[in-house]
Amino acid sequence: MLEPTRTLVLGGARSGKSGHAESLATVEPVRYLATGRRDADDEDWQRRIDRHVASRPAHWTTVETVASLSAVIAQPWDGTTVVDDLGTWLTGMLDDASAWELPRGTIAPAVDDLVVAVAECTSTLVLVSPEVGLSVVPESRSGRLFRDELGLLNSRLAGVCDRVLLVVAGLALTLKEPPADFTTAKGTV
Repeated sequence: MLEPTRTLVLGGARSGKSGHAESLATVEPVRYLATGRRDADDEDWQRRIDRHVASRPAHWTTVETVASLSAVIAQPWDGTTVVDDLGTWLTGMLDDASAWELPRGTIAPAVDDLVVAVAECTSTLVLVSPEVGLSVVPESRSGRLFRDELGLLNSRLAGVCDRVLLVVAGLALTLKEPPADFTTAKGTV
């Protein structure tokens, strides 16, 4: 089987998606693109980021990025790039555009840029994204906007990724796998 170069790892909160994605980072060096913005006024969020940083191998390169995520993915890298996660990236982009009360699709250009960067990425890439569409319809407009925009982003990325996994209760389920090379008496099919 061909080794996938672009993998999308989906899952709910605390499902194990980040840990599973990190376990896929086997081609060194590893570049970790962290999309959660630091907020000095939110101590819980700061501790959460610090725990994530402490849990990663010290030799990995960490880049904290939101607005330039597509550009960083597009940069050549002779190893694995892990992006964790696209839900916090989407939140940052909606914040930057003050788009929480604007029509759906307001940040479509940024989403388009990300999908193109992923589609054209030739190094090993592992993307982590929450799957939020399996629950009740959110009560607030902003909650529905986030769910809808993230669902569309995940769908588009699944279309350009070689492999798509869904992590549930710590177990990775394969949703999409690259075609296998089958060898028969007539040769490779």
